[in-house]
Order: sequence, then C-alpha cells, then structure tokens
Amino acid sequence: MPETRKGLIIVYTGPGKGKTTAALGTMLRCVGQGLKVLMVQFIKGSWHYGELEAARMLGEDRFKILPMGRGFVKLGAEKPQPEDIRLAQEAWEFARQNLLGGQYDLVVLDEINYVISYRMLDPAAVVEALKNKPEMVHVILTGRNAHPSIVELADLVTEMREVKHPYQRGISAQRGIEY
Repeated sequence: MPETRKGLIIVYTGPGKGKTTAALGTMLRCVGQGLKVLMVQFIKGSWHYGELEAARMLGEDRFKILPMGRGFVKLGAEKPQPEDIRLAQEAWEFARQNLLGGQYDLVVLDEINYVISYRMLDPAAVVEALKNKPEMVHVILTGRNAHPSIVELADLVTEMREVKHPYQRGISAQRGIEY
C-alpha cells in the first residue's frame, strides 16, 4: 500500500479524562518535529492551567495556547448565557481563520465538542471548515459528545472511557494532573 500523507482530522471524545491531555501530547510531539501548533480553548478562561506556562516555556511562536472562554458554562435545564455564546462564536471565528490560513501545522479545537453539543455553535459550519482546510493541516477536536457528522468526517476517533477516577474517593484535582 503506498504511503499517503495528509493532514488528519482527529477527535478525542467520551466521558473519561484525558481528551485535552492527549491533544497536548500530540502538540508536544509536533513541536518536537519542528511543526507549529495552535490550541484554541473554547471554554477555559481565566484559571491558571499548567499548559499555559509550558507554552510560554516552549516558545509561543511554535506552541500557542489561547483560552477564549470565561470558564465552565452553566448547563442543565438552563440555556447557555448569551455571553458564553458570543465568546464561543468569537473563538470559532478566530479558530476558523487560523485553520484555513495554513500558518499552523496542527490546530487543536479544545472543548469544541461541548460548544457544539450545547448548541452554541453550528456543527455544519465546523464540518465545512474541516472539509476546506489546507490539505496538510492536522486538526484535533476535543470534548464529550462529538457530533456524528464530525465523527463521520474524522480520520481518527478515540473515545475516553472512565474506569476509575480519584474524585470517586474524594481526592480533589491535583496540580499538574488536572490543571
């Protein structure tokens, strides 16, 4: 079988921990190969996450992470707040321009699956951009509940499944592991 080279569409989804962490690992691998990477975080906002400091250490010219939300979105019976919808749409427009612009070898759309499943962003717009991205640009989409149209389009889909979690034993989030 001849070797095919193309920018992959990768989805990390499911209820288990590790979706963003897997994307960060791929970003690190890319930078180690001399590639340029961008992560747009759709929900994460002003909290201090370890990956932000790591990006500064690695050099944001090659390893860039942009939190563009305001933190965790209220869900349940309530609709998302208009401000969260506005921020999600602004983050999408920024991400779309960078995805289509081709200045990065890998673009990570962190937690975009949540934004789509909360009806803050049209999945058809995301699919359209993915279909029109430059051929060699890789894309990773993270978050629970990946939309079926994105799963169908993707080259690789990994579903994280929780088997055991420290929260179940009353252990709080640990620095360097969860943030």
